[in-house]
Formats: sequence, C-alpha cells, structure tokens
Amino acid sequence: MKIASLDLAVHRLPTPFPLLHGEVRVSEWSAAALAIAEAHGRLVSLWGRDDRRGESGHFVMSAVYALTGGTLVWLDLPLLSREESYPGLADIYPYVIRQQRAVADLLGLAATGESEEHADSRPWLAHGAWSADYFPLRREAGERTSGEWPSASDYPFVAVAGDGVHEIAVGPVHAGIIEPGHFRFSVVGEKVLRLEQRLGYVHKGIDQRFQSLPASEGYRLAGRVSGDSTVACAWAYCMALEAAWKLPVPPRAVWLRALLLERERIANHLGDLGALGNDAAFAFGLAQFMRLKEDWLRLNKALFGHRYLMDVVVPGGIAGDIDANGIEGLLAQCVAIEAGIRELHDIYDEHAGLQDRFLTTGRVTTEQAMALGLTGLAGRASGIARDVRLNFPAPPYTELEFTLACKSGGDVAARVAVRFDEVFESLRLIRQILRRLPSGMVREELPSLLENERPGGIGAGWIEGWRGEIFVALTLAPGNRIARCHCHDPSWQNWPVLEHAVIGNIVPDFPLINKSFNLSYSGHDR
Repeated sequence: MKIASLDLAVHRLPTPFPLLHGEVRVSEWSAAALAIAEAHGRLVSLWGRDDRRGESGHFVMSAVYALTGGTLVWLDLPLLSREESYPGLADIYPYVIRQQRAVADLLGLAATGESEEHADSRPWLAHGAWSADYFPLRREAGERTSGEWPSASDYPFVAVAGDGVHEIAVGPVHAGIIEPGHFRFSVVGEKVLRLEQRLGYVHKGIDQRFQSLPASEGYRLAGRVSGDSTVACAWAYCMALEAAWKLPVPPRAVWLRALLLERERIANHLGDLGALGNDAAFAFGLAQFMRLKEDWLRLNKALFGHRYLMDVVVPGGIAGDIDANGIEGLLAQCVAIEAGIRELHDIYDEHAGLQDRFLTTGRVTTEQAMALGLTGLAGRASGIARDVRLNFPAPPYTELEFTLACKSGGDVAARVAVRFDEVFESLRLIRQILRRLPSGMVREELPSLLENERPGGIGAGWIEGWRGEIFVALTLAPGNRIARCHCHDPSWQNWPVLEHAVIGNIVPDFPLINKSFNLSYSGHDR
C-alpha cells in the first residue's frame, strides 16, 4: 500500500469492511502516521500488547487508522528487545494523549519524542490502587504488589491564575447514579475559563479479564464494556472473532444484528432527548420520552429476552429468532412510536425556553471538531459527515438505503436535532430490515475442533454504535484462547472535546452540555 511517498507491506484481513494489516519499523511508525494525517486520514485507536515477548522478546504497539477512501489500516510496531518506549503520536493526533497515558499505566510503555505541549506523563487509569512498578497487562504482572504510588489527591491538575479566578471541583462522586469522574472548573464568576477532566475511576481490568476467557465466550464481556452499547460492542467482538476464525454468519442473522443495533440506537436517543429536556427544566419532555423508551424496552424483553439486548448477539449469529407475529409487533411499534416522537419534536422546536437553553450552548465548530478528532453523533452535529454505516459499510448496510443525519451548528441544539433525525432514520431502517429479512437459520455452529486445534489469528470489528464508532481488535492464541482484546469506545476521542465545548459558557450549563454528548465512563475506562 502506498500512502503519499511511503510504501507499507500490508495485507487484507477477511473482515466485512476493508481492513489492511502489517508491521512497520520504528522509522516508519511516525512517518505513516504523518502521511495518513496529511492525506486527511485519522487515528481510530492506539493500544499496546504483551503477547509476543515469549517468542520474540518484545512488546508491540498497535494503531488503527481510517483512510478517506474507506479503508482501515492496522499497523503493528514490534519494539526492540527490552525496549519500553515508542515514538509518540500526539504531535500529529493530539486526541491520542489519553490513550498513550493509558498504555503507560497498563504496560509501562512510554511515548517519547513529543513536544512540550503534548507530552503528558501523568497517570490516567492508575489511582493509587497499584504500585508504580505494577503493570496489569504485562505477562508477569500477577497479583498487585505493595509500593508507593501517588494518591488521587496528588494529581497535578493544571492551575489557572488571574484576578477573580477560582476553582470549582465536581466529583468524582456525584449526586446521582452516574459513574464517577472528576471535573475541575476554572471560572470567573459563572463563566468557565477552563475545564480539566480526570477519569479512569471505573477502570475494571477488562483487557486483562479477556485473557482469562475462552475466545468463544468473550462476546459476553465485550457486551458489558459499556452497558448502553451492548449490541454494538458484542457485534464488533463477534465480527473480529468470525474474521479470525473465518466463521460464516447466516444472512438472516446479519440482518437481525442490524435490527438490534438500530433498536439500541433508538432506545438511547429516547432517553437522552428526555434527559436533555429535563436538564433545561422541561420535566414534561423527560416523562414523555421515558414513557416511549419503556415501551421500547419492554418489547425488547418480550421478543429477545433482555430489555437492553444483552447476550443476544453471539459468535456465528444471534441467540434467537423472531416469528411473523414478532415482525408485525415490531412494525406496529415503529408506527406508534414515530407518531409520538414527531409530536414531541414539534414541541421541542417550538418551546422558547428550551431553544433559549439549547441554541449556541456548548458549541464546537467544524474546524475544532476536525482538529480534536470528534466522532459519532457529536461529530455529525458539528458538520463532520461521517458514519461507519455509510463510509465503511458492512452487510447489511451495504444493501440498505441510508441517509446521514448531519448538522453544522455544533451546539446543544444541533446535537438534539441529530438525535431526532437519527431516531426517524433508524425507524426507517428497521422497516426496511423487517420487510426484506432473509429466511434461513440465525446462527452458524462454532467449529467443532478440539481446543488445541483451533488456530490463532487476528481479526477486527468496526460498528457505528449510537454514540459513535466502536472498534475491537482481537488477537487469538492457538486453542480457544484470547491473547489480546482491545475494545475502543468513541468516548476516548470525545471526552477531551467536552473540555473545549464548555469554555465561555456558564457553570449551570455544564450538565446540559455534558448530557448533549452523553459520553461513556465505563466504555472509556474499561
């Protein structure tokens, strides 16, 4: 493959979307990143691995890039023996800083060679729960050891000084059932000059846990990385496993997976539209949208066995089928719920109090969004016309008529508008799927090989979840074993953008701006 003046030795992986994979030398690592950026490509995810030290004596750094032509490129950088650093990429892609800090915490691999502006060696996931010489994803990690590690209170937040400037600390424990995250506001009066986040409080050791699971069971954990995206995460994992094992998926199962994905998208948008109304003191909106969401979830339970569709997407297909009565019930619900949403859409648009709170609040321009790597629905609300279902489609989206929901305002109002548009588009997609649903079985049996006969290999999955792009990179060891599973949530890109969206707004608008993004703590912290 040729990127600008750079030739890379890569080969195509058997994924439903175009994915190239190859190894690079240290001299090519940064050159490839820069060439892709200059060609208007972008970094999707970065992670480290320690599954090859036994055979070749080195760690491996991995990065996945999206090219403008509709192809993903997965590049591996094998480090030299006993090498524990690699060329950092934050000068090229500033939004990778937190991912690099996570790699340092989990594997002890440091990003080097970056400018002072982008060099950041502060811990990200480590909050005093393990010692400075403990790296959970190293093969010899074992149990946590005793030792010194800076406490959470020692974290060096960036200070803002000046006349009348003071700090407001919010979290990490919040007055509600949301997950923990610390927000440090620097303000003058009520105007926000700067916001700095510290997350990582719900790091659960998921990457390490994957390595103790059979590959055929990993979908269960993937579906619990972020509970509001269980279909997207499980589908991405299954897509990666099916690619590595060259496991076919029945056409009916593929179409039903898309049905489940669109139902998950609608359920989350309904909840967020209600919560956004409530955060703007319009409790009626919360009550009505939650009523619609409850009906939606109850039908999930009746037809698929789980309100949030846990464990429905499985390797080789889906766990159960729907009959003609189920299809009629789904179609009828689409008609009923669309009427209610259109009525609420008119109410939201015409409500002067809501529009006063929504318009111009938390604005992210298209230029800012591009520079900061904003993705998913928040990116589309800032004029970035990008959606995996359209730009990197896998079946059945290759056969579905799809219209992208995109706005240019970049404020809370635009993010609300994108949610409404996506609900209507998902309802249209569900109708298409149900009317064109192929016949046949819904699950291919897994290979009936002995555990030690199953091959190793690699695979990847990429799905447009309701929040944005979910990427899974899977490296298998011989037998039914996971050597490394990396699940990437779009919140990694989008949390830093929230810091910029709040600047210049007043403190009481932060909950509204935050909810308009509705980013995942759990999916981000893993």
